[in-house]
Amino acid sequence: MKNVLDVVDLTLEELNDLISTASDIIDNPEKYSEKCKGKKLATLFYEPSTRTRLSFTAAMMELGGNVLGFSEASSSSAMKGESVADTAKIVSCYADIIAMRSPIEGAPLVAALNASIPVINAGDGGHCHPTQTLGDLLTIHRELGRMNEYVIGFCGDLKYGRTVHSFINAISKYKNIKIYLISPEELKIPNYVKHEVLNKNNIEYIETTNLDEAIPNLDVLYMTRIQQERFSDIDEYNRLKNSYILTIDKLTNAKNDLVIMHPLPRVNEISVKVDDDPRACYFKQALYGKYMRMALILKLLDETKNNPKKESRIDYSNVKINEYKCTNPKCISQVEQELDHIFKCVDEKNKIYRCIYCEKKA
Repeated sequence: MKNVLDVVDLTLEELNDLISTASDIIDNPEKYSEKCKGKKLATLFYEPSTRTRLSFTAAMMELGGNVLGFSEASSSSAMKGESVADTAKIVSCYADIIAMRSPIEGAPLVAALNASIPVINAGDGGHCHPTQTLGDLLTIHRELGRMNEYVIGFCGDLKYGRTVHSFINAISKYKNIKIYLISPEELKIPNYVKHEVLNKNNIEYIETTNLDEAIPNLDVLYMTRIQQERFSDIDEYNRLKNSYILTIDKLTNAKNDLVIMHPLPRVNEISVKVDDDPRACYFKQALYGKYMRMALILKLLDETKNNPKKESRIDYSNVKINEYKCTNPKCISQVEQELDHIFKCVDEKNKIYRCIYCEKKA
């Protein structure tokens, strides 16, 4: 594990190891207060962020390290046309590890291929958000008390929600998980997530538009906002934005130990009156994210120390290079200079290839 770009790159053993380390940090913070003394984290945020950027900053500072970087693209040389690849090479001269957020899907992968230091994907467009998922897993561990055998409902924007896609990939590694997929028809989970993750791993799931009917069955409810920034049609957003609002009344038939989660920011999909309910865990979830980022920083820096040589993150044994061209306008392959279009085979039987940067089907 030299970079963390997608949660699917992490084995079950690695996930559990990170959860164990994060839990130990919570229980013994003084033990870790100078673990990163003399180290620097570069936060390269091309897209607005509150929780993710500040939690990475807090994570490194609480480990005794320092932080440098930028919080928006206009503060970087990207405004002058500098490529992600060149930025990664330059920042490698100044820092020990990079956390990158970008609206361009695949940007962290390109950074990792060009940086000489570890790169953490802090969110790339609608693609994935692995460190949010790590915090989500720690929330399940600390609040539910188990990682296997529970029922979880994902509610809201399941089409564009990168946190949902990453989380489903992660929990597919555990046993006896049942999933409710609750969304408007227009925002259903993409078919490739169902076919290539849920069906492939024999995970039981139910698709529904009705939150009220699903909620009594749930051990975990994962609410999401309808994301205006992912819509090209503002009228469609306005029509769907109030599809689900979790209120105290809706919790009447829910389990007493239900764990209510939300990746935040919240708009109006959870009433503020729910905040005082002991089942509301979304602010603790944000705190858990900091601890998991601390564990991740420690893991990557430790592995780099023990094995400084970085290897390629691309397995070239089953890919097609420049035989297809990605049609996703938000893909890094559309904007980065002289970048090969590389598609990996994800289903040999049906000859399905997907872009390595954004997962767009060929």
